[in-house]
Amino acid sequence: MQTILRLAAAALLLALSIPVMAQKIKLVEGDLSALKNEKQLNVEYTYNQLKVGKFDNEDDYIRKKTEEYNQKEAGKGDNWAKAWKDDRKNRFEPKFELLFNENSDIKAGRFPEAKYTLIFHTTFVEPGFNIGIMRKNAYIDAEVLIVETASKKPVAKMSLDNAPGRIFGGFDFDTGVRIQEAYAVSGKKLAKSLNR
Repeated sequence: MQTILRLAAAALLLALSIPVMAQKIKLVEGDLSALKNEKQLNVEYTYNQLKVGKFDNEDDYIRKKTEEYNQKEAGKGDNWAKAWKDDRKNRFEPKFELLFNENSDIKAGRFPEAKYTLIFHTTFVEPGFNIGIMRKNAYIDAEVLIVETASKKPVAKMSLDNAPGRIFGGFDFDTGVRIQEAYAVSGKKLAKSLNR
């Protein structure tokens, strides 16, 4: 019994000593007051010049992971690479909009007729990992631009750093699930910051 208590205490101390990443949203320039009476916000997503983990170029990351998975099992890497790109439209973007809409009076989505467009430009992805006994949370960094839809004239620019992605209970073994949660957190927090 004493051994169990010691292990539990050690685990608690370890958990408390792990640095907690807090998401930061900052208005870099411009003014968000233009959105005050808007009911809809068009959303576009960009991923150009994306850095992933220790890779300065997403293509290098995809190439390495594809080769590793294909060496373990023929075709597995190719399937992984396709899922890596498909997750954007199938998981990340819908989850961002769902949580944004649950936390804002402005409805975000594909509204090309809306006066303003939010461009969510992902600049960095830490995919993290979860192998059961060890884990590293995913997180994303992004630049958020609010522009006039018709002219693309800038209205505001925001930075979003360290949006964490993990599932409560730790059952986020799939990379896409972890990153999806980072987009969910981003949508929720961004909506709340625009509501102020």
